[in-house]
Amino acid sequence: MNWVFFTLLGAVGQTARNAMQRGLTPRLGALGATLVRFLFGFPFALLFLATVLWWRAAPLPAITFDFVLWTLLGALTQVGGTALMLMTMEQRSFVVTTAYLKTEPVLVALMGLLFLRDPLTGAMALAILVAMAGVALISVRPETLTGGLKPAMLGLSSAALFAASAIGYRGAILSLHQASFVLGATFSLAAGLTVQTLLLLGWLLLFDRATLKAIAQLWRPSLLAGFSGAAASQCWFLAFALATAASVRTLALVEVLFAQGVTHFIFRQKTSLREIAGIVLLLAGAVLIVWVSPKG
Repeated sequence: MNWVFFTLLGAVGQTARNAMQRGLTPRLGALGATLVRFLFGFPFALLFLATVLWWRAAPLPAITFDFVLWTLLGALTQVGGTALMLMTMEQRSFVVTTAYLKTEPVLVALMGLLFLRDPLTGAMALAILVAMAGVALISVRPETLTGGLKPAMLGLSSAALFAASAIGYRGAILSLHQASFVLGATFSLAAGLTVQTLLLLGWLLLFDRATLKAIAQLWRPSLLAGFSGAAASQCWFLAFALATAASVRTLALVEVLFAQGVTHFIFRQKTSLREIAGIVLLLAGAVLIVWVSPKG
């Protein structure tokens, strides 16, 4: 059950990173604040890898053609998913965007079954649907889902790319065939962030040097956000090495509960009966996915 611990820890780290990114958005814009997760997460991923190599007294894993393909799939679709997410936010509200993105577990489950032959039982499918219903009750109201086909297609496409990213990264980890799941996960994270950092730095240097300059000027808060993002990703990757991507991404929906807790206890916002019902469903789905997921 180590994957459960890593997933929950990753959800905590991602909640912290999102809070920090929101603080950076007024000064960097949505794009700049989002790029921080990749650019400033990269050095920490290298530090994590160096630490694991020292701890395990092991050489770097051999890079295979399959590993390169899976890593490119994971890294590029994550960047593409982020870009489409920002486009969806421009079309509709943050709440609506979140609603579309939370369809990801279903897509992850189907892609995992198709491309990695990860098991998908009826009980797992039920757990995914129950958890997603809980998220919908917590964060979405029917009247917010109006607005036409374009934002819906953008949001669902973003969710599909994020799902493909999860499958790509799990495929990369498995393709290394490492005896140490920690080394396989950490090396895959470092490789993915290397691709993303080179791609984004090149793009910023060519087309948006103003944003790059703004990010550099805010390096201290960006560094903290980058660390939180890299730490969360490290936990996700460790979980991917131990369980199916569908199990991990479904349990990761508890991030919504953490965000709900922040708004309730820190910002003193009241929790409605609808949200309470959503919390119950989300917890039920999370417990069920842990109970029925394949062990190992």
